Amino acid sequence: MAEPNDSQPDASGDSDKLQKKLGLMDVFAISTGAMFSSGFFLLPGVAAGTTGPSVFLAYPLASLLILPAMFSMAELSTAMPRAGGAYYFLDRALGPMAGTIGGLGTWIALSLKSAFALIGMGAYVVIFFELPIQPVAVALTVAFGLLNIMGAKETAGLQRAFVIALVSIMTFYVVQGLFEVFSIGLTTVAQTQLTPFFAFGSAGFFATVGTVFVSYAGLTKVASVSEEIKNPDRNIPLGMGLSLLVTTTVYVLGVFIMVAVLPPDELRADLTPVATSGDAFLDWLPGSTGLILVVVAAVAAFASTGNAGILAASRYPLAMARDHLIPARFEQLGSRSTPTFSIVVTTGVMVVIILLFDVEQVAKLASAFQLLIFALLNLAVIVMRESRISTYLPGYLTPLYPWMQIFGVVSSFLLIAQIGLLSALFTSGLIAFAVAWYYWYGRSRSEREGAIYHLFARLGEKRFAGRDLELREIMKERTPREHDQFESIVAGSKVIDIPDQVEYDDVVRRVALVLAETLPYTADDLTDKILQAGFISGTPVSGGAALPDLRLPDADEPQLVLARLAHPVIVRSPEDMPDDFEPERPVCALLFLVSPTNTAGQHLRVLSELVSRVDEESFLEQWTEARDETQLREVLLRHERYLSLGLRAGSSTEQFIDKTIREIHPELPASSLIAIVRRDGEAIIPHGQTRLIEDDRITIIGNPEDIRELYLRHRRNVKT
Repeated sequence: MAEPNDSQPDASGDSDKLQKKLGLMDVFAISTGAMFSSGFFLLPGVAAGTTGPSVFLAYPLASLLILPAMFSMAELSTAMPRAGGAYYFLDRALGPMAGTIGGLGTWIALSLKSAFALIGMGAYVVIFFELPIQPVAVALTVAFGLLNIMGAKETAGLQRAFVIALVSIMTFYVVQGLFEVFSIGLTTVAQTQLTPFFAFGSAGFFATVGTVFVSYAGLTKVASVSEEIKNPDRNIPLGMGLSLLVTTTVYVLGVFIMVAVLPPDELRADLTPVATSGDAFLDWLPGSTGLILVVVAAVAAFASTGNAGILAASRYPLAMARDHLIPARFEQLGSRSTPTFSIVVTTGVMVVIILLFDVEQVAKLASAFQLLIFALLNLAVIVMRESRISTYLPGYLTPLYPWMQIFGVVSSFLLIAQIGLLSALFTSGLIAFAVAWYYWYGRSRSEREGAIYHLFARLGEKRFAGRDLELREIMKERTPREHDQFESIVAGSKVIDIPDQVEYDDVVRRVALVLAETLPYTADDLTDKILQAGFISGTPVSGGAALPDLRLPDADEPQLVLARLAHPVIVRSPEDMPDDFEPERPVCALLFLVSPTNTAGQHLRVLSELVSRVDEESFLEQWTEARDETQLREVLLRHERYLSLGLRAGSSTEQFIDKTIREIHPELPASSLIAIVRRDGEAIIPHGQTRLIEDDRITIIGNPEDIRELYLRHRRNVKT
């Protein structure tokens, strides 16, 4: 074996890729900051005017309506963590025209809402400083734009500061407000402030739900920076879920306090209900401290929305430029690995909006477009799932599929109907503009089709083969190499050498016989399941190898069976598919992976590693030249993470002879594990009581640093 190499390239470090620097707290801060502004500091009074005291119940109901979009965005983001969020997902699922609509429309809508937030921030700043609002908003926009150019991590750092200040002050506000409510008495509050509860009937209440729903629209904007998030399988769904929980709690309790302490008529006419209600129960603080706290919270809220808006919005042109739907300059990254030109243009558009438009009115019009995008994203999940692309393996799966998505589509269109004709017309205008741009500029430059063609393929139409290849490339990059069990699974794999000429179905039957020894299925059942899974999705074929994979509810742990063929076989497409459904290429390496259905993340990690190894130029040569089962397994192990040693008396490995695995492991570096023992031409999967003898050949797996240490210690005994 060659000396381990410490300098492995990092996919995230490529010049055309954004760096993964954002963690769980950053996801929480971006999602929370994108939601927490006008929905709490301006909207409650307006909303109370259409439903009365029941306004605080409209918020939790609206939060339930955002769940389908949140779940769908989490699934799509963990399957395809790429810049561009809604654009990228709609493009890959429904095709480039739908992507253009989602990309350009969301970019414009998000720029409008971010500009509105900075106008709101300027309005609060001028409470203490006599300055014109527009110039203040423009200055804030430019400042946040420059910060975004400095780097996503720096931007997210300020975002965390804003959100921590906001949540801290709002927690204080809620606690003090509840003390005030309890001092008044819940019975008194119910009789004087909450009656009549539905002041304008059920129609008014449900119209209010549609109004306050837009308060949660920013929740999913974090998906546009998913390419920059570390461990997206965990951090994206968890961060969005925590953000929704915290925001909804503050919304409900905060608005309930406003309803409880302010006269109904005064609340309905108030555009600063947080400040007004705070004055009612924070008067015990010295001077204007209560008002200052509320203003600081409002400024932090609007600032976080504006800052997160620029961060998210600038990734849409970046993603579209990568796909040649807008000029290539938008995809260029600056010295800080940020899309500098895209940020500058986004900031400039926001400045123009602030100077030339009634931002509040136009931002409200954009709400219907956001709802349309939510409906399409729910549809995108259905398309991706039903297309059965084998490389679509999200690290997070939406619960209650497909009913969650169907509910999301239906509820989005019902809410659009509540918003009004003018918003629908504005949405139609955005769609028309995006479609016109696509046909004028993007159509001739785009050669992609969406995953929807894979769904058509199941119905006897065509599909776009490039989608499989692109998802495969994403799989190679998306999962961290640390903390996975890939080496252990490979080390424990079963190997079948087939010297005679056979068909693919015969190979599957032989593999099924091996799997049936440890799985609660018959060989016939497993044969049918493997063939059916491959027929539906199209088994990935690359470089003379195929990777059939299957997830079973009754499997206890992942299992890998390696089949090496002396004579290549053809992995055939379903009989009812057109000829160009899948190129029928001969393969001589078949890697069958079977995992439990409840370990999607682990299945993805193992499959992505297998894809990465199979796609290497040297794989097939190493595979065919491997002398035995151990060398076949070692072909799949990452070279910097395993070492093969021969045990010889009088050498540095003499210390391992006549000892059990359990006795040896404490002498190895912490992450190292003896995974395979080769003895008398046979491979042994060792356990703690396995005793090593002279002339054994052991394969040790571990992290690169520990393997390098072992190599330097025993280099004369390394087996090649």
